[in-house]
This record gives sequence, structure tokens and C-alpha cells, in this order.
Amino acid sequence: MTLEATFLPLTVDAALRLGARPLLAQAVRTDRAAAECWTALLAGCGSAARRDLAPQLRRLSEATSTQVGSRWWFAEGAGHRRRVAGAQENLEEAIADGDGQEFALAFVGYDHAMASAVVCANSATPRTPRTGQPGRSENVQRE
Repeated sequence: MTLEATFLPLTVDAALRLGARPLLAQAVRTDRAAAECWTALLAGCGSAARRDLAPQLRRLSEATSTQVGSRWWFAEGAGHRRRVAGAQENLEEAIADGDGQEFALAFVGYDHAMASAVVCANSATPRTPRTGQPGRSENVQRE
């Protein structure tokens, strides 16, 4: 199955490959909101579409936090979390400035930051516990 995403192709692809349905659904909603915002920016409108994107971005960050796990998001993934937050700030500034070019460039950075976090968290957390690797599973007993 392929899903077309204009603004979040990497994030949508990562969620799709992981079977992360809640994250995928939010990424698709955020992508749609971004397309509406983009149209409003190009038209020079101060429409609701410009105001509605920021809450969607926050919801996507929350969905990502849920997907990767709060422990990873605030510990090993803290660098990724900060990168996502910085990219989100850049996007919000571009929206406030009404700058379409800045918006497009900021979205590339945001999508890359978000997808990197999802992929890195998944590769850092194996599906089966590995004995002798602290922090991988609470069920692993150390000798």
C-alpha cells in the first residue's frame, strides 16, 4: 500500500512501514492541514487554515511520542525531540511571516526530523528482549 503525502512523505512512509496506525492517521491529517495552509499562504490569505496547522503539528508530536514511547522520547531520543521542536518553531515562524518559500523549506526539515525520530526509536528498541543489554527490556534480569 502506498500513500501520497505532499508535505510529510518521509513521516507517512515510516509510519506505514511500521504499521503505526495512530501515527499514520495523524501524519495524514497533518499533511492535509499543511496543504491547506500552503494554499492559504500562496493566496495571501489569513484563513483558518493558517491557524489550524500548529495544533495539528502538536498532535503529530504527541502521536510520535506515544509511538516511540515516552521513555525513549525524553531520554535517548531527546536530541530528536529537540530537533522536531526546532523544526516546528521554524514552521510556525514561516506561517506567521506568511512566507511560502520559508514554509516549504521548514517543512522539509520538519518531515526529516520527525521521520528520523520514528525510525531511530524503532531501530533502538528491538521487538524481542536481548539478554545482557541493560535498558532494552524491564523483563531482562541481570546476572
